[in-house]
Amino acid sequence: MSSLKSQWRTPAFVIVAGCLISATGFGIRSSFGLFLEPMTAAQDWSRETFGLAMALQNLFWGLGLPVAGILADKWGSSRVIIAGALVYFAGVYGMAMSDSHALLYVTGGVLSGLGIAFSAFTLAMASMVRVVGPEKRSFVLGIGTAAGSAGQVLFSPIAQGFINNFGWQQALLLLAWLTLVLVPLAWVLPHGAPANQTQDEQTLQAALSEALAHRGFVLLTLGFFVRGFHVAFITVHFPAYVRDIGLDPSIGAYSLALIGLFNIAGSLLSGIAGKRFSMKVSLSFIYTARAFAITALLLLPKTPLVVLVFAAVMGLLWLSTVPLTTGIVAQVFGTRYMGTLFGIVFLSHQIGSFMGVWLGGRLYDSSGSYDSMWMAGVILGLLAALLHLPIDESPVARVKRLATQPLT
Repeated sequence: MSSLKSQWRTPAFVIVAGCLISATGFGIRSSFGLFLEPMTAAQDWSRETFGLAMALQNLFWGLGLPVAGILADKWGSSRVIIAGALVYFAGVYGMAMSDSHALLYVTGGVLSGLGIAFSAFTLAMASMVRVVGPEKRSFVLGIGTAAGSAGQVLFSPIAQGFINNFGWQQALLLLAWLTLVLVPLAWVLPHGAPANQTQDEQTLQAALSEALAHRGFVLLTLGFFVRGFHVAFITVHFPAYVRDIGLDPSIGAYSLALIGLFNIAGSLLSGIAGKRFSMKVSLSFIYTARAFAITALLLLPKTPLVVLVFAAVMGLLWLSTVPLTTGIVAQVFGTRYMGTLFGIVFLSHQIGSFMGVWLGGRLYDSSGSYDSMWMAGVILGLLAALLHLPIDESPVARVKRLATQPLT
């Protein structure tokens, strides 16, 4: 039986399953911003209340992912994602039932965040990258990230349709049941710990010490904070921002879908760029381009065309940082503890996400405008561009040595 399973768990099956996990999990999560206005209006909550719940979700996603990565590196991504899908279901289902701030924070914040962490597309991508050679890693990571973008394209209009036809509560319940699709998909991924194809006997503690002492890893982690700040703020608050500037709410939903659509191209191009060019320079370019795009949005007239073009440009730059960031981690430190190390980098991302979502709601409630958040996004984008330039992308001595050893 185990022989039969290993025959159909081919690289192609693993990559397809990983892409579907990425699309479903990320697609559902990316639609939560559409619930800000209907939920706050129905429950008489402030935007800060909803923003804090989503900020907690991002924070616990970040806190949970290093733990999920450690467990996936030890026992395999499949079991971890299955457990995470069940928690994800409970969190979104509970979010629909929330009738108080506290319950929203626990379900939509803590439970949903942990569920996303333990069913994260990054865990599936760790399985995907281990079934291909080093020369294909960047491209496979690009494919997996593009799949997440496809999920955003698919789920944004689906979630908006659910809200329009059934109301926000039933829409959340339907999304909750869709999270369970992750269970059979995760079963396709390889079970058990990642195969050790070299003579690498490095322990988890040694891997952590090696990474934390590496200046490039620290800079990469700091830079990823900015990616979280940008993406989480826009995901949660952009539909409300679109309505605030006098445009039809459908423009907000179309914008999220457009971000996801162009993100597919951006993610694939990023994977290709990672094979041909310096990954750190590519990252610096992406963060600089984000700063310029936000500046243009602030300066240009707020027309539907301007908003949709901004969404398209941000889509190209949206998840394009993920293949490059994970690619640097894999290239410098190897793939043995990739889930754990990227989990640490991603924790910084989620702290940025927490700040982006919570501050967005807090500053809006105090000033009635998102302008200060947009300006912060410009400054942080330029800072991230500078942080990536000193990173040393070359493999550490241990990885170079292992590359010369025969496979076992």
